Formats: sequence, C-alpha cells, structure tokens
Amino acid sequence: MADRNGGGEFFAGLVIGGMVGAAMALLMAPQSGQETRSQIRSASLEIKDRATDTMLEAREKADAIIADARRRAEDIVGDARHRAVQITEEAQEEADEASEA
Repeated sequence: MADRNGGGEFFAGLVIGGMVGAAMALLMAPQSGQETRSQIRSASLEIKDRATDTMLEAREKADAIIADARRRAEDIVGDARHRAVQITEEAQEEADEASEA
C-alpha cells in the first residue's frame, strides 16, 4: 500500500527532474539567448503535455480499478445475502423438523 502512495511523488519528481535537465541542457548549448528561450519554452510545453496525458491515463486506470472494486464488492455482498437467506431457510427447516418430532 505504501508503494501506491509514493506514485504521485515519484511522478512529480520525474516531471520536475525532466524540466530541470532539459533547461540545463539548453542553457549549456552554444546558441543565442532567443534560441535558448524558444527551446526552453518548447520543451516545457512538451513536458506539460506529456504530464497532462500521463495524469489522464492514470485517472482512467484509477477509475477502472475503482469500478472493478465496486463490482466485486457488490458481488460479494450479493453472495453473502444469498448465503444468509439459504442459512436462514435451512435453520427454519431444521427448527420445524425438531418441533414436529
């Protein structure tokens, strides 16, 4: 369970690290300031788009997992109710048989 909680922090670190790495690579490149700023802007927009896409995919997966968990929980509850009815009916039958004897 602890591994799942760290996923958001890891992703945030990955995005920030990518942005810092890209910015440093662009700043160290031999080119004009205008070209560097343009490349930084393009790289940051690309990273933002990737982050947005990844977050949407993660949300979709989480929604699917939640829906599956709800379905399974409903199945378990339904099975438990059905079994409770069966046990109650069996107990009633046994009680009826005991009272007749």
